[in-house]
Amino acid sequence: MADVVVTLKIMPDSVEVNLTDVEKKITELIAEFGGEVGKVEKEPVGFGLVALKMIFVMPESLGSTEELEEEIKTLSEVGSVDVVDVRRAIG
Repeated sequence: MADVVVTLKIMPDSVEVNLTDVEKKITELIAEFGGEVGKVEKEPVGFGLVALKMIFVMPESLGSTEELEEEIKTLSEVGSVDVVDVRRAIG
């Protein structure tokens, strides 16, 4: 089976949220899920709000990221989680 590259867009609950702490927590959740974070981008949304775009690789055999998304949503600092890109890594 191939690996899958997934991009999650995480919206913080407010502008006061410490994105570094959120990034660390989500990186741990992704590792527990079986993925490995490759890149994290910060994307300005507006009115001081900045979203995290976390790009990670996971084995295709894990299937859907729905369980991971639900775990991330339980964090008090997180407003929403969306999968914005999924690609198969072949090679």
